[in-house]
Amino acid sequence: MKIDRRHFLLAAGATALAASLPARADGLEEVRKRGSLRVAVYNGFSPFSNQGKGIDVELAQALGKALGLSTQVVGYNADEDMDDDLRNMVWKGHYLGAQPSDVMMHVPVDSYLQGKNDKVRIFGPYHLETIAVARLPRIGQFRGSAANALEVFTREKIGVEGRTLSDAFLLGVLNGRLRDNVVHFPGVDKAIEKLKAGELAAVMGPRSEIEDAMGKDNRFIIEAVQMPELKINSWPLGMAVKADDSSLADALANALKQLQKDGTVAAIFARHGISYLQPTL
Repeated sequence: MKIDRRHFLLAAGATALAASLPARADGLEEVRKRGSLRVAVYNGFSPFSNQGKGIDVELAQALGKALGLSTQVVGYNADEDMDDDLRNMVWKGHYLGAQPSDVMMHVPVDSYLQGKNDKVRIFGPYHLETIAVARLPRIGQFRGSAANALEVFTREKIGVEGRTLSDAFLLGVLNGRLRDNVVHFPGVDKAIEKLKAGELAAVMGPRSEIEDAMGKDNRFIIEAVQMPELKINSWPLGMAVKADDSSLADALANALKQLQKDGTVAAIFARHGISYLQPTL
């Protein structure tokens, strides 16, 4: 059940009681006393976090080291939406008993998302994710008007992960004329398998996931999707902590800036064969 974040204390007695309770220690103070930073990542989410390895895992470890702390990386399963994930991983914990972590990786740095999740602080953009396409060379470029670029998919098959931004775009563009040729998969990796097998002409999705699934196969072209009809074609990925853990957020943000400046973040992405784009926020 979602919590109504507009609630507040109305009774003077309740307010007095709340004021009399001991204040919660700041997040940075807590992790320094503990000596370790507990970091939430998604389970089964290559190339970012899968079986204890990935970009988010290595970046979390680098951030912990920069703060002079050991790092405990904890995997969580994705819930129905990002609001649920923030609740489970950051500010409350899962109803099945999993405790929240000090910081969560792979959070879109977005003012709308922040506005409806006032129990967390979203900050620290470390990578700009983009929508891209892996395609056969004979398929035209994915730029310019959708009518020119996508007309081919009234005849050819294009794969996409279901219930994603790319999926919604392909189903709605050109007044729905592509629907019969949009093939849905549980993940980008499964779609890329069918592309490699010759059963699709293209796959659309986040560039990082496409590059990871494609590996060293150079038979296909990977390019950014640049069409005016696709209103959102990129978003910065960052972190989240509890809303009142401002000193922890500031410490992590400063550590991230140093890791970006000295090339550590770019090197992590390069080791995983993923194109790194540093956000300009």
